[in-house]
Amino acid sequence: MWELLNDPEVLARATPGITRLVPQGVDTYRATIEVGVGPVRGTYEGQVRIADRAPPERIRLEVEGGGRPGTIRAVGELRLEERDGQTLVTYTGDAQVTGLIASVGHRLIGGVARQMAVEFFKALERELAR
Repeated sequence: MWELLNDPEVLARATPGITRLVPQGVDTYRATIEVGVGPVRGTYEGQVRIADRAPPERIRLEVEGGGRPGTIRAVGELRLEERDGQTLVTYTGDAQVTGLIASVGHRLIGGVARQMAVEFFKALERELAR
């Protein structure tokens, strides 16, 4: 699991909305993200950065982007723990949005974020099965 979380190609395939992830330096990537919250949909250009990692137990990601619907800043941390030969993954995250996406979609953002997390972990399971 740790190797998957540190593979940019896997992250690009597994993360909902990411259409482009290009290395820009050590642990920094230029990203294009397409996200929709309720009726507000848009494309965001920004950066994904691995801000902290403690192999093989913890990785922290920071995402910043802007587009026509507004701006997004998010931080997420994944923790991995081995249990009985399997890996238990827990996560926390926080996001701040501005612009139209915040004013129109603020009630829906939590649900969209949870759905994106579910899709991300299902995609990681598919990557493990490859």
